Amino acid sequence: MTPPLSASKQSKLLLSLRLRLRTQSPILLLRHLSTEPNPPQDQDSLITQALQLLQSPENESNSTQLHNLLFSSSSPSSPALFRNITRRLSSSSQALKFFHYLQSNSPSQDLPSCSLPYTFQAIFEVASREPDSPNKLLELYRTAKEHNVPLTINAATLLVRCLGRAGMVDQALVMVKELDPSLKNTNFCNVVVDVLFRSERADDALKVLDEMLQPDVECPPNDTTGDIVFGALLKREWPGKSVNEEEIVGLVSKLGEHDVFPDTFRLTQMITKLCRNRRTGRAWDILHNVMKSGGVVQANSCNALLTGLGRDGDFERMNKLTAEMKEMDIQPNVVTFGILINHMCKSRRVDAALEVFEKMKEGSDGISVEPDVIMYNTLIDGLCKVGRQEEGLSLMEQMRSQKGCAPNTVTYNCLIDGFCKTGEIERAHELFDQMNKERVLPNVITVNTLVDGMCRHGRINSAVEFLNDMQSEGLKSNAVTYTTLINAFCNVNNINKAMELFDQMLNSGCSPDAIVYYTLISGLCQAGRMDDASSVVSKLKEVGFCLDTVCYNVLIGGFCKKKKLDKAYEMIKEMEQAGVKPDSVTYNILISYFSKSGNFTTAHRMMRKMIKEGLTPTVVTYGALIHAYCLIGKIDEAMKIFRDMGSASKVPPNTVIYNTLIDSLCKNNEVELALSLLDDMKLKGVKPNITTYNAVFKGLREKNLLEKAFELMDRMVEQACNPDYITMEVLTEWLSAVGETGKLKNFVQGYAVVETELALQEAGCFSVVLECVPPPVAAAATSALRIPTIGIGAGPFLVDRLDD
Repeated sequence: MTPPLSASKQSKLLLSLRLRLRTQSPILLLRHLSTEPNPPQDQDSLITQALQLLQSPENESNSTQLHNLLFSSSSPSSPALFRNITRRLSSSSQALKFFHYLQSNSPSQDLPSCSLPYTFQAIFEVASREPDSPNKLLELYRTAKEHNVPLTINAATLLVRCLGRAGMVDQALVMVKELDPSLKNTNFCNVVVDVLFRSERADDALKVLDEMLQPDVECPPNDTTGDIVFGALLKREWPGKSVNEEEIVGLVSKLGEHDVFPDTFRLTQMITKLCRNRRTGRAWDILHNVMKSGGVVQANSCNALLTGLGRDGDFERMNKLTAEMKEMDIQPNVVTFGILINHMCKSRRVDAALEVFEKMKEGSDGISVEPDVIMYNTLIDGLCKVGRQEEGLSLMEQMRSQKGCAPNTVTYNCLIDGFCKTGEIERAHELFDQMNKERVLPNVITVNTLVDGMCRHGRINSAVEFLNDMQSEGLKSNAVTYTTLINAFCNVNNINKAMELFDQMLNSGCSPDAIVYYTLISGLCQAGRMDDASSVVSKLKEVGFCLDTVCYNVLIGGFCKKKKLDKAYEMIKEMEQAGVKPDSVTYNILISYFSKSGNFTTAHRMMRKMIKEGLTPTVVTYGALIHAYCLIGKIDEAMKIFRDMGSASKVPPNTVIYNTLIDSLCKNNEVELALSLLDDMKLKGVKPNITTYNAVFKGLREKNLLEKAFELMDRMVEQACNPDYITMEVLTEWLSAVGETGKLKNFVQGYAVVETELALQEAGCFSVVLECVPPPVAAAATSALRIPTIGIGAGPFLVDRLDD
């Protein structure tokens, strides 16, 4: 601690100060004395006496005493004295009155030139504590200008802060412009920048900041400047101004040149915000600017960038950043490794994640980090998602051996989900039982996972029983549970059970979400129970949900199937009133309905309206018209639409449309045209299926075009298009009648996938060819060709006896 000055030294210092006050300019003195210390203790009594005289009724005696007290040779005048007297006055009006007294009564040679500015500074301080202070301060500022009293930097700072808080930013800026530039310091500029940012005047704030960033400026930025600017940059937006990523990177770089950096918290926030806005490249630039400029970078900031890079799948940069962290001795933590492992698992790079995990545990890179439960769970989930549940189980055993890493509910949920997805429901149940034995509490996700797994694999009743058991044990279900079950029962057309579950859901106090309602409405519409569907729609609206386009389409389609066109139109009208715009599916439903009803005029009108609404007809649109024309035998009209698809609309036909046309042409004995369409399919890359070939085979049989049939049979084998019952019935009947059973036998043998030799004890030693063929083919072929079969495995095998 610095020792106190002696009385003689204090006297000499005060005398020297007075000489400087008299010889130097007021502006320079204001700069030197802007942080003048409080008056010494011996002035306290003088201040108290002055205040008593100032606050007493005015008379000549008091005036004389005050004058002698303030301006006598035994009472040295100083800026601090007058300032502190002013500060203790009860109001700004009294303070201003005292200022006028000093101005009028003090002998010029006894009043330091900086006393009046400091006195006025004190007046500002008093006024700032009074009601309606911003307006009083403005009025006082005008008074100071009228009396040619320059502002101290502290007074100017106080004015800017108070006016800014009151929203009088324009008035504050006027004062800032009028202030002597030589007075401005970093603290003052910081206050101006802060006020402007808080007032959402980002452009003006950035202009002041730009002045601070100029070379050799007298008010360079400091850490406080950085806190203000970096805090402002983290705001979402400013009205009328959007600071883009380039500007943010530029500001961080420029402030870094003055050794001003964001702290770890703000740097992490900034990087996180940019990464969330998909501006990972800019986040990368900011972090590396700080690194290169010598700022402090910790693992948290790197973790934020690693998270963004992982979300973008940029594993190359993730590896580069982790290498840079090692070079710069930035110690990664468990979160760092967790991020790397998590994103590797999400991208199904589980082996790479396991490699990182092992290196982390072993400390092979000089950094040993103990894995936590979250990291183990991430790896187990990653393994289960790629079907490696057994490895996930082994990893759970590792968890048990590590202190503080006991498997929890999430661990078991991941494993149960993995086994459910592969159909190993019993293994999933075993894990559930083990979970209960270890007193790891299951949650609603556990229940939902098992219910979903059982429903997906056809064990719906078991899922219901399991749910009932869980509910009896106090484990509540949620909307997801009921949605899964309702959807499962709808898929097997057990609508009554679905409705029962819906009612149970309502009675259990579980609020259905919109998906539950949509699922039930869809199932009821598919079952043709439109009255029940309408009832569910009413309940949906009662609880505040709205129908979406898909749900409206389901209802419109359901009413059209029941031939309730008025209800369908009612739905369309309601749809438009709700502001839900019909899409191409809506129009396709109506076009299909009118086409099937034979009302082609309305169907084509709907199609024109669809185009007018800016919707492009799809292959479904054309398919509905083509199918309807073919049904009533108007093949020419169907072919016309088919040609329009390729020429005018540029909508490529699919296999279904080709099949519809080919089948109709063959039935009308126009096999040649059907064959040309088959060639057209090959030309356009549309793959024919068994329905296509069956239609053509029927047509060829009518005209007995054997060679073309043989050609198509070879093409089917090449394309691995498996025949079905219809194929074999058509070919067997036709080829047997014309004595071409050998061709049929070769055709069946073309589907061989297994060849082996077998010794049959009862038949002697001879070669046997086993071909595993589709059961329908086997049944038809063995019957027609009298080929013996034996049952092996899941399906019959054809046995072809060949001589030695």
